[in-house]
Amino acid sequence: MGRLSTLFDPETVGVVGATDREGAVGRAILENLKTGFDGEVVPINPSRDEVLGLECHEDVQHAPPIDLAVVVVPPDIVLDSIRELAAAGTDDIVVITAGFAETGGDGAKRERQLREIATENDLNVVGPNSLGIMSTPTGMNATFGPEDARSGSISFMSQSGAFITAVLDWANEQGIGFQDVVSLGNKTILDETDFVREWGEDPETDVIIGYLEDIDDGQGFIEAAREVTEETPIVLVKSGRTDAGAQAASSHTGAIAGSERAYEAGLEQAGVLRARSVQELFDYARALAGLPEPESDGVAVVTNAGGPGVLTTDAVGDSTLEMASFTDETIDRLAAAMPDEANVYNPIDAIGDADIDRFGEALEIALEDPNVGSAVVVAAPTAVLPYDDLAETVIEQVETHDTPVVTCLMGGKRARDAETTLRESGIPNYFDPSRAVSGLDALARYRDSSERTIDEPRTFDVDRERAREILERARRRTDNRLGVESMALLDAYGIPTPQGEIVDDPDRAREVAERIDGDVVMKIVSPDITHKSDIGGVKVGVAAADVYDAYEDIVARARNYQPDATITGVQVQELLDLEASTETIVGMNRDPQFGPLLLFGLGGIFVEILEDTSVRVAPVDEGTAREMVDEIQAAPLLRGARGREPADIDGVVETVQRLSQLVTDFPSILELDINPLVAGPDGVQAIDLRLTVDPDELDTEEP
Repeated sequence: MGRLSTLFDPETVGVVGATDREGAVGRAILENLKTGFDGEVVPINPSRDEVLGLECHEDVQHAPPIDLAVVVVPPDIVLDSIRELAAAGTDDIVVITAGFAETGGDGAKRERQLREIATENDLNVVGPNSLGIMSTPTGMNATFGPEDARSGSISFMSQSGAFITAVLDWANEQGIGFQDVVSLGNKTILDETDFVREWGEDPETDVIIGYLEDIDDGQGFIEAAREVTEETPIVLVKSGRTDAGAQAASSHTGAIAGSERAYEAGLEQAGVLRARSVQELFDYARALAGLPEPESDGVAVVTNAGGPGVLTTDAVGDSTLEMASFTDETIDRLAAAMPDEANVYNPIDAIGDADIDRFGEALEIALEDPNVGSAVVVAAPTAVLPYDDLAETVIEQVETHDTPVVTCLMGGKRARDAETTLRESGIPNYFDPSRAVSGLDALARYRDSSERTIDEPRTFDVDRERAREILERARRRTDNRLGVESMALLDAYGIPTPQGEIVDDPDRAREVAERIDGDVVMKIVSPDITHKSDIGGVKVGVAAADVYDAYEDIVARARNYQPDATITGVQVQELLDLEASTETIVGMNRDPQFGPLLLFGLGGIFVEILEDTSVRVAPVDEGTAREMVDEIQAAPLLRGARGREPADIDGVVETVQRLSQLVTDFPSILELDINPLVAGPDGVQAIDLRLTVDPDELDTEEP
């Protein structure tokens, strides 16, 4: 166990603010502790000599030593109570009291002071504004909720106390049990990352689940969860699906990769399974807590009802799994065992008059097929198929074959006893076939993520000092934005760029063009003009003899379009063969929780229309960068679809890695777009660049 083990296994729990007043939170907590806690309960209240039959102490100094303190006093005396507890040697504290940062300025100040006290004394503080905590092995219910948790192997954290009370009420009815339960509250000291680490070290916790509204330290959470999910699954419901964070973004990447995509990418990289609803959260958890991992993705369906069997097949098609292809031997065995009317292919329909023996034999034959990694038993109630006996048969087959099996015993009260029997053996039963399949799907997805190898990101030899000098130019800009005039930033990090130069007069433009072999591309350079093509600010295929006139025309169009725009000059650049190439985008948007969020996708003028992109949190290793490239729908274009010569995908992957290093080295880069990054058979070239820099952050970065 980790450093929080005493939080869940105290010998003595003190309730600071205990009372016998009807309806008071201090009374509810004391009653819950008295009901089942194995250890000693110590009420503390200077106004009472006795509370609910327990001796009450006037303050912490006059009380016996307290391992865990539950603080439920008014907000204005919480800080003094915590100081007294720290002085008395109590390290673990749960602050139930509200009235902190959630209430505004005064509360936020009080919360800052609480953090200072806790940090100074190295305290483990849950809350404030918490429902409390539970631990079923010791019978400890240090909450003011109305329900005790059943015993089980799932540990549960929630940012909402009300969510916990609702879930426990429902879970008790469903027979779902827990190891530890924590209401995170305001997360002033202990947050989701701390409990992920703690439960990851707890051999009694089989699955970690949670309801979160935000994650304070995205990078820290990814690191902790990635380590924990090698052995222990994590399933989360994350509320607040919003792209509000993207509305203020000025880059393509920022507009596409909003806060919701940051969470999607971060949780996936952490190996966390994300549930879309409370029902799905527990559907996943029940399967992960009781079943072995499937050895393959092939699913066998055994049923006595054709319609539900088809529904189950559809659900498999909608998942990451696949219907298992039976071997000829399996089909021959099923044909010999089943009536002529039965379907011996997958899904196996043993037909409506199937009894226990036929159902059991069909399941046994299916589980012995080498292509079957898991199975769903789907049954409609009949007079010849007692569900209690079917449950025992399923358990026997699971124990014999060590293959994950979930059941869908359709019906109401008729299925309840059988469901209890199955649950006691770790086999979840679902009424809906699609939910049964989602449980198996969670097992397979967890298997894949836990087996995935993440390498250390590659470190390239770069010119960091040169890059810093270029970023310093942002100090001279009123809007902190840099554009193609800063292409040398990419050169400093080894990202290829075409031959060219930015000039501020037409004669110089012609000189640059004459040094370039072939025609050139010319673009207006202005931090105020985003969509250059829309205003005629780009000319492609310009001969050297026409460059002078093209320069004058581009500048005139820009001034007519936006008279107050700052025009740096015109970029004269080597013309690339785009016919044989694909325009892609590589970018970064710095997320408040997760940090640098890398984006790769189809680029050029269609980037925000098609939004064919993939996202990951930096830094990334080569495997992750390659996943980003393979993931987009346009990936076949890069691989050489319809007779095209394949692009240099290795060059694209390396560019993603180099950009990952750049934005990790310089937290001052808030947003960055390379659009397009042209990927062709002979390599990649970054054609255009746009970025936003925080000069204040530059001051904090190491030279």
